[in-house]
Amino acid sequence: MSLYEEYLEPCFRINKTAVPDGYGGMTDTWVPSEDGFAAAFVLDTSTEARKAQAEGVTNLYTITVSKSVSLEYDDIIQRVSDESYFRVTSSGRDKKTPASASLDMRQVSAEMLEGLPD
Repeated sequence: MSLYEEYLEPCFRINKTAVPDGYGGMTDTWVPSEDGFAAAFVLDTSTEARKAQAEGVTNLYTITVSKSVSLEYDDIIQRVSDESYFRVTSSGRDKKTPASASLDMRQVSAEMLEGLPD
């Protein structure tokens, strides 16, 4: 087991879905996907990130997943251990290990959310 694999935690993608509201209309609701995945979360503690946090920006994270997990900009994921929500702020296609590498990793940036968006 590699070092980063020790930090992997179970997660779920949260999808916005329209459901009947019981009055003939529809309402949006957030539903966890059935297929979970494992991810490692690292808080960005760089000087720039700390300055941004002082100005009110939420905590910024780097999330590492397997290349088989496709995370894209604006995806919402939930970490199971503490039920925290994260919004992906980069494309998962941008940072991944090459096919010839022995590591199976893809990274995205994300911000921690106070709750699910409206």
